[in-house]
Amino acid sequence: MFRNKKYVAIGATAGCALLAAIAVSARKMENDVTKSPSSLSEKAAPAKDAQNSVTLTEVQSKQISIVTAQPGSFTPESDAVGYIDFNQDRTVPVFAPYQGRVRQVFAKAGDDVKKGQALFSIDSPDLLQAESNLVSTSGLLALNSRVLERAKKMLEVQVSAQKDVEQAMSDQQTADGNYRAARDAVRIFGKSDTQIDQIVASRKIDGELTVTSPLQGRVTARNASAGLLLQPGTAPAPFTVADLSTMWMVANVSEYDLPQLKVGQQAEVTVMAYPGQTFKGDITNIAVAVDPNTHRAAVRSEIKDAQHQLHPQMLATYAIHTGSAQQSMALPANSVVREGDGSMTVLVTKDGRTFSRRLVKLGLQQHGAVQITDGLAAGEKVAGDGALFISNMLALQAR
Repeated sequence: MFRNKKYVAIGATAGCALLAAIAVSARKMENDVTKSPSSLSEKAAPAKDAQNSVTLTEVQSKQISIVTAQPGSFTPESDAVGYIDFNQDRTVPVFAPYQGRVRQVFAKAGDDVKKGQALFSIDSPDLLQAESNLVSTSGLLALNSRVLERAKKMLEVQVSAQKDVEQAMSDQQTADGNYRAARDAVRIFGKSDTQIDQIVASRKIDGELTVTSPLQGRVTARNASAGLLLQPGTAPAPFTVADLSTMWMVANVSEYDLPQLKVGQQAEVTVMAYPGQTFKGDITNIAVAVDPNTHRAAVRSEIKDAQHQLHPQMLATYAIHTGSAQQSMALPANSVVREGDGSMTVLVTKDGRTFSRRLVKLGLQQHGAVQITDGLAAGEKVAGDGALFISNMLALQAR
């Protein structure tokens, strides 16, 4: 009996000890659960930093170029594609003013000509008639002038009456008017006063009419040849002369960009034939109507081309400044990496070995530089060439 009581006491003591051990274990687990969020966050932060930064070896770092963020100037622009054309305000089709057959041709396509330089000549029946009339009227004027002088002398010796002098004076004035009109008629054909005086003095007429260039420029087209019969105003023109010191750039601009454009705005034109070279110009005309099919309008710029580098129908692109310049951080375009989710990042470094990924906001992109509107300060160093390589290393590291 005593032995049984002893066993019961021992069992009760063991049960109490077991319950106490379970209670202590539960309290410890509760403490661990309470502490686990902070400890996990403390461990997660270094892990996250490790995913956004990478350290290169010395060999790898030599392949990476480092650039420094510096303030740059960015101007809002509107881009458009178009083509080069002659300045039609300075392009003249040269026609023969009268009907005639081409006698001589003095220039060819591509020649540079000066204002007043002979281009071609024609045998003109109208010029022959005008010169013939000039010679005859000059003879009549001389005759009537002599008659008037004779009448005045005869009146002085009372051999003739006053009415004879008045009649001679009237005839002389009529002849003088006809002579002046004949001179003007010949002058219309392009003859100078010296040439007209030579015709009157020699009394020889020549129906060759010389057609000259109305401006200084280059012969862009020649359709005249010896023996060709020309009619005034009949296309094609025998010659076309253009002033090549300025050219037109005609672009088709979207109707959405038209509110930003104004006549007089500066345009920078580039063509594929001269990479890296920019031609300066100004907007001179904006079309009144929009094409109903393309919803674009023609915008014309006048470009200075003193070296005659541009040629009609060259494809061209122009950028029109639509706002004032903005100052902000600038980086080369290859320093910015587009991530898989579409975000833009740069790889920032302090020692040239350890690089950290940083999100940035972009603005304009001009002349190979990117505008950084947020996320980077002046003087910070980022990866240039090789930035994509580092971004790929970070992506692999995160897997």
